[in-house]
Amino acid sequence: MSLVTNSDGNTPLSPEELAGLIPSLATKEELNEWERDNILLAREWATGTRTTLPELVSDNYVRKLHLRMFDQTWKWAGQYRTCEKNLGVPWQQIRERLRVLCDDVLFWSERRTYPPAEIAVRFHHRLVVIHPFPNGNGRHARLMADLLMLRLGYIPLTWGSRDIVSPGELRMKYLDALREADSGKIEHLVEFARS
Repeated sequence: MSLVTNSDGNTPLSPEELAGLIPSLATKEELNEWERDNILLAREWATGTRTTLPELVSDNYVRKLHLRMFDQTWKWAGQYRTCEKNLGVPWQQIRERLRVLCDDVLFWSERRTYPPAEIAVRFHHRLVVIHPFPNGNGRHARLMADLLMLRLGYIPLTWGSRDIVSPGELRMKYLDALREADSGKIEHLVEFARS
């Protein structure tokens, strides 16, 4: 088995992006385990820092968190993608779309436009739609949503309470809820995030 997979919901990496792999790994499973360990360290760092809501919901923090999540895995961690992918906005629009999203999240939070979990899930969904990085966008967006919940004074979301990175029924349920959210129906994604 190779590191390259074309399974549903995964963003294929270019040969240049694959060349940015730091550890010597042979399989997708080894990569997932390595990334999981890197992400756990990032989660510990992120939940242990005092970040204000405006600092959290910013271009700088979005990149810093991705860097922390994948700094032991990918040389390009924390850097926005510079090519088109099977998902995401055109790469030239990443910074602009992210700025609009961050402004929206601050507005929703200040005005209490939606309940906190819905704000976090909308943040997550739009980060996934923007797809700013070559890889790790879903995991990054889920952690960003969890950190937002903490900053709003609530417990993090549970995201199905099991591994949704590996292929399977739970991942398909998550991807189906994301696709529904693409058409404006956010309810199932909020329900999944709380399950």
